[in-house]
Amino acid sequence: MEKILILGASGFIGNALYRELRSFFDTYGTYYSESETYSKNQQFFQYDMETENISVLLENLKPSIIISAVRGNFDAQVAAHFYAMEYVMRSDCKLMFISSANVFDAFTNYPSYEYDKTLSQSIYGRFKIKIENALLRLPNHKYNILRLPMVFGHNSPRVKELKTLIDLGEAVEVFPNVVVNVTEIQKVTQQIHYIINRKREGVFHLGSTDLVHQRDFIKDLCEELGIHNPLFKNVYDSNFDRFLAVLPKDNLLPGNLQISIQDVIKGCREL
Repeated sequence: MEKILILGASGFIGNALYRELRSFFDTYGTYYSESETYSKNQQFFQYDMETENISVLLENLKPSIIISAVRGNFDAQVAAHFYAMEYVMRSDCKLMFISSANVFDAFTNYPSYEYDKTLSQSIYGRFKIKIENALLRLPNHKYNILRLPMVFGHNSPRVKELKTLIDLGEAVEVFPNVVVNVTEIQKVTQQIHYIINRKREGVFHLGSTDLVHQRDFIKDLCEELGIHNPLFKNVYDSNFDRFLAVLPKDNLLPGNLQISIQDVIKGCREL
């Protein structure tokens, strides 16, 4: 049985992954803040990447798969990932890195595919690219790069933020000229589960297979959530449509693991 360590397993994506994988694999996770819930769970380890070296945990636990969903200080993240890559190279282990559509945010004229050149204008995007470039120098079977667009779900931070703004009577910033794709957390965890089971290699774009203007998506999402006549603040950062979307092409998943914009919207309903 694979032994999986999820870095950042107390976060939104990391915890959803832990809940998806724990029944099928020997699954462990890290958490940062003091938490009675996690401290009593023998599968969780407290880890502060700014003061601790991840190598100690890796050498003691000896995972066969590391999934990185960690957040925090960028410099500390880079150092932690470089230590993890050193462990991967000398062990029977692979690293699955959850990256972002922002690695392409300097390209605005078209959507991006798995093996397109990365280029970012944002600090966040450039940080992700730095780790991606290091991973790409590893043998193919030693890594996965999993690029995500905006992630939604019925209990996601993005949906919670939207509801809070509406409840406070504040305007929701929307971008009428930005074309995106999106995804939903339950589908993301199923996709990653599949990639682990089938031992798939390389780069994956885990977003919807269709595109939408960001404003239209938020408008349709509000309708699905029963929010009527929301107050929008239109933000125009270009005179033309610009794309921030990661579409799958080279590494396609089976049809049942693909997702559409409408699937994402439906996945945000209250359970």
